[in-house]
Amino acid sequence: MSSNPVAETVASLLPRAKAELTELVAFRSVADFEQFPKSESEAAASWVADALRAEGFVDVALLDTPDGTQSVYGYLPGPEGAKTVLLYAHYDVQPPLDETGWDTPPFELTERDGRWYGRGAADCKGGVIMHLLALRALKANGGVPVNVKVIVEGSEEQGTGGLERYAEQHPDLLTADTIVIGDAGNFRVGLPTVTTILRGMTLVRVSVDTLAGNLHSGQFGGAAPDALAALIRVLDSLRAKDGSTTVDGLDASATWDGLEYTEEQFRADAKVLEGVELTGSGSVADRLWARPAVTVMGIDCPPVVGATPSVQAAARALVSLRVPPGVDATEATKLLTAHIEAHTPWGARVKVEQIGQGQPFRADPTSPAYRAMAEAMAVAYPGETMQYAGQGGSIPLCNTLAGLYPQAEILLIGLSEPEAQIHAVNESVSPEELERLSVAEALFLRNYAS
Repeated sequence: MSSNPVAETVASLLPRAKAELTELVAFRSVADFEQFPKSESEAAASWVADALRAEGFVDVALLDTPDGTQSVYGYLPGPEGAKTVLLYAHYDVQPPLDETGWDTPPFELTERDGRWYGRGAADCKGGVIMHLLALRALKANGGVPVNVKVIVEGSEEQGTGGLERYAEQHPDLLTADTIVIGDAGNFRVGLPTVTTILRGMTLVRVSVDTLAGNLHSGQFGGAAPDALAALIRVLDSLRAKDGSTTVDGLDASATWDGLEYTEEQFRADAKVLEGVELTGSGSVADRLWARPAVTVMGIDCPPVVGATPSVQAAARALVSLRVPPGVDATEATKLLTAHIEAHTPWGARVKVEQIGQGQPFRADPTSPAYRAMAEAMAVAYPGETMQYAGQGGSIPLCNTLAGLYPQAEILLIGLSEPEAQIHAVNESVSPEELERLSVAEALFLRNYAS
């Protein structure tokens, strides 16, 4: 890679990139303002806006989106008549979970064993830095040959749809010939990958009520309807004996025909404990990319420490359903709601509230932008061929953009390969991946322009 001037520039800029990522990771920009101060997200947004201005972007703006968060927009004019490329990333992050479970502080970028650790290092503050590196490398080697729009979202991890609604209300803002979403990742370190499908998602809160108040389990247990037991019954009904997702009326038989994912590789990536079986049927790729998957994200019930001998009067759960391409997320929400209501036992009162939703996405990998990216990745990753993979996660904005700009080509790349452990403790980014993908993005913009 070193004989390429763009690659040489990116390599020389890596120390600066690390310093910038250190600053960006330090913001506790979780877009749940009950847990983290809104000022942390606003400070991160301002940092991104300042970085864009420093690169010569015009029309830089902090967009107040309908969910109460800010997205950052900027425009970098290219040569007369050039194509327009939109680069996307997000600065908000998942909560750090148990901070004591981290080997180093989650909001301090720390180098260890050749990787940089910190919440958002890969997902997706690293994506912001990747875009900046690619543009700087082009500016140092003849200039940026396209018009560039950058949009950096402030609430992607919350699924609250602020940027989607904003884009729908201002449809001219993000128009582009091609959109590069920097929020996916390679199938494994060193294997250049574009993501061609994303599962959509729906998020619901399930509340079960059975009694006016908790009761003594000795005096009333055995006849009094236990809300927690009812909730457990309902949640269990969402999976078959083998762990497959079973929502009444929702197809779970589709198959994946792209890159294969061996069980052995998956067990290693997911760190499945010895002797514990994988759930579901079909190939691993079928389960991750082509089929629905339900996850119980949390349950409100008494903690074990301090629990009293009581029959519970009320219990709640947060349930996520990942929805594959070909399934409408709104329809899936209706089926999930109907299933929960139908499977609630003992006449218990159940309420299902939708918290978030995003549609699934499928790209067209035969388009010119994909050819330009394949050529760029072949240079950035010598000896490797670009692979097509799915991603089980959701980026709801993808479908909004695909709907608003049906002529635009959408590519998904990024730093979230399996070792990055995004959303978990000890999230990290590979600096080699940051370097190579920044080179790939720069060369892609050059290839695409010509």
